[in-house]
Amino acid sequence: MKAYVVGGAVRDELLGIAVADRDWVVVGATPEEMVRAGFRPVGKDFPVFLHPRTNEEYALARTERKSGRGYKGFTVHAAPDVTLEQDLARRDLTINAMARDEAGALIDPFGGARDLREGVLRHVSEAFAEDPVRILRVARFAARYAYRVADETRALMRRMVQAGEVEHLVAERVWQEFARGLAEAHPARLFAVLADCGALGKLLPELEIDEAALARAARAGAPLAVRFAVLAWPLAEPAVRALGERLRVPNEVRELALALCRCRDLIAAARTAAPAALLELLKCADALRRPERFSELLFAARLAAPDIDTERGEAARAAAAAVDAGALARGSPDPAAIAARLDAAREAAIASACAGSSA
Repeated sequence: MKAYVVGGAVRDELLGIAVADRDWVVVGATPEEMVRAGFRPVGKDFPVFLHPRTNEEYALARTERKSGRGYKGFTVHAAPDVTLEQDLARRDLTINAMARDEAGALIDPFGGARDLREGVLRHVSEAFAEDPVRILRVARFAARYAYRVADETRALMRRMVQAGEVEHLVAERVWQEFARGLAEAHPARLFAVLADCGALGKLLPELEIDEAALARAARAGAPLAVRFAVLAWPLAEPAVRALGERLRVPNEVRELALALCRCRDLIAAARTAAPAALLELLKCADALRRPERFSELLFAARLAAPDIDTERGEAARAAAAAVDAGALARGSPDPAAIAARLDAAREAAIASACAGSSA
């Protein structure tokens, strides 16, 4: 029985990136032998175990055979006679198909170290075409490293899209890879790779990609919800809602994008807006109850359209929030009258705070 560090840990170590987690492949062992050695079984689809002391994952070497459509259509074979090279051969990209033995020696049967040096994303074998999730993974790694996709891999990805493989992807996996790629250092590369192979129009037909806006979001270290809202900036609200539902986008991410679409015109007009219009913006964005989200909305707007003035919106929110609503409500049983007085007081406060700041 021999154990090898594999995959991302080897790749990151070669790139000089600190390795937080390591995955291991075990060759020459059975599940029973792993349990007797103290490992705890956790795998459902294939034999994976946790080390009794480190809790790192140890998977038995395995091969996979295509048995159906989509990314779940595989039959897994894990046995003591499966070699390390056979296990590495089932992986997606050469940069992820390297290993180190317990003495630290690099095992690189497919040229992953060379491709790392040259900045190339290259598939390991034709088995790549059996799993459509790998198209998304290539795009995600392109967004992480800004590497180019090898010509032969680009051609293979196009054939996969033409064969309809991406139509069998489940929403959760699309969102998982899409979200991870969108959060990387070069998010525009995610969409460029998907567009090049034809997958973007099939998976995300609503999107109109503004590469400059995505680059600004990445440089600013914007969180995922803000980056998704930047993508939603030019879209109509129904399109954003359809996209969010189809991909099962988490509520907090979806809500920010929808709020930006609802308030977009008011935000864009804030530079010259009258106090009443600024108050309408605050109401549209629910800014007084959710000031942190309002700041995120304005942040997303600045990234999407740098010429927009968001300072007046922030000043309006602070002024309106300073109005004592409780004092205005005392002594009046009429909710409509209270609301009218509160709006008037907030408009006056906004007018005072924003006087002379309009273009």
